[in-house]
This record gives sequence, structure tokens and C-alpha cells, in this order.
Amino acid sequence: MIKLIEHERDFDRQLLLKTLSGRKILAYLKAYGTGYDFCRFYKVTDGNGKGFMFILNSTLIICADENLKAGEEIELFVNMNLPFRIEGTQHILENIRMPDVYQKLNRTIFELVPDEMPEKSVAEHVDMNPNLKDVYNILSEGFPNISEFSLWYTDTSHRCRFGISRTFTYRNSTTASAVYDIEDVVLVGQVATTTTARGQGYARDFLKWLAGFFSSLGKKSYLMALDIRVSFYREIGFKEVEKEIVLERIDVKKESVTKGKLDNEQ
Repeated sequence: MIKLIEHERDFDRQLLLKTLSGRKILAYLKAYGTGYDFCRFYKVTDGNGKGFMFILNSTLIICADENLKAGEEIELFVNMNLPFRIEGTQHILENIRMPDVYQKLNRTIFELVPDEMPEKSVAEHVDMNPNLKDVYNILSEGFPNISEFSLWYTDTSHRCRFGISRTFTYRNSTTASAVYDIEDVVLVGQVATTTTARGQGYARDFLKWLAGFFSSLGKKSYLMALDIRVSFYREIGFKEVEKEIVLERIDVKKESVTKGKLDNEQ
């Protein structure tokens, strides 16, 4: 059974806290609650297990316990909504029968490992409260398919106001965001550098500084990377903690459609 959630008491917080995807659901719950049509939460049960689904714009996140099966109801839900990306609990994604418009992509989860002696000079060039228009300008060079500014700004500024997210820039050329910060676990994302500043090591220096910054606050930080970026994060010295798949549509023109395609599907 899939049921739209209308009250926060219907969530199993402990289940959601077990995974990064579950924490993302909690982050958006804290930021928006259950009263918005564009941001919908669902509870899923099948008599044996339970889980939660969250759909925002073009992304569906599924977080379930080990007993929930990838049944017909979830498959029907996917076919009705056809989100661009589906991510979350792996045994659901691996066993769900997907429409032909979806492909599997590899993704690696890294823990940001700080240096023992962080470069203090980096901090002098970090803006910890940048203008969001400047952040967007950098992102638009790194992510050609980013949503239009008004949509991105509305969501980002809202989450920042609620203390869920935070944006940073480095040397006015590189940006990264704390997508969420839930109970001392931070998910870092939206890492980009302007075209003219690439090749100068800015992203490397900045991400290592971020690793040290969050560690100094007693927080663990992670990021997720498709195959094309995995070698970069390995070279930085970040720790691979998990590999997973995500599902993405191939009939929608997006940058990631070709970046992380599995070898046996090429």
C-alpha cells in the first residue's frame, strides 16, 4: 500500500537516519513539511516491510527496510510519475521492473577525509555566505542542465533559511554546498568551477578545506560521484565507503545520462 503522508508523526525517523538518502528525505521534511504539492512524501507497506518515498520535481527517493519488496505498487507509481532520477534503497532499485526509458548508472559514495595539517591560506579565499546569484552563475557553467534561476533560488534560499543547507564559494570561481546537515552528517553536492578557473586545483583545495571545516565541527561529510568523477575524488584522498546504482531516464536530455553509464550497457 502506498499512502500520501500528511503528518510528520507518520515517519519512522530511525529508519530514515540509517542512510544518506533517508536523511535527504528528513532534510526536505524539515524544510517544507508535508503541505506542498511539489514536494510529496509517501509511506509504503506490503505486509512484511515498510518504507518511504519522496518525490521532488524530477527526483524520486526510496528508503525502505530490508523486508519491503519491489512490488507492483511501486512499479505502478514509477510508471505514473516517470521521474528523471530514482535513487535510494538498493534492493528496491535492483529488483524493480523499470520502463525501457530508464538506465542504471554507477555512483560511489565518498567520505570527505581532511588533511592532518589543513592549508590555512585556503580559508582566506572562502566565502561562507556568498550571494546566491554568484553561486548560481558558477553552477550554470558546471551544470548546463541546472533548473532556471528562480526555481533554484527559491528552493536553495528556503533550505538555507531553515538551516538545512549552506553554500560556499572559493576564490569566486568554485562552489560547493552542504545539501543537508542532519544530526552531524553532511551531504556535500553541487561542486563546480567556472570554465576559466579550471585546471588550477581550486576544487581540490576547496574540498579538502571543506573536509577539515566539517570535521572541526564534529561532523562527518560525504559526497556522491558518478563514474566520470570517481578518480578525481580518489586522488584527493577521500574514502570510498559504498557503491550503488541510480536509475535515470535516457529519453530526457541531461548531462548525467552519458556520464555514468554502466560498462555492460554501453
